[in-house]
Amino acid sequence: MTYALPRLREEIAYIAYHFHWRREEILDLTHGERRQWVAEIARINTRVNEGG
Repeated sequence: MTYALPRLREEIAYIAYHFHWRREEILDLTHGERRQWVAEIARINTRVNEGG
């Protein structure tokens, strides 16, 4: 099974934007690890946006 390139780019951009990690560092993560970081960033953003 392959992972859609547009989705991969979206994950890389999202993590890099928020954590300032280099592309190579993000690509070294497994798919599961990237998804966990994306989810954690989303939780942080939700908390910040809700004033918490």
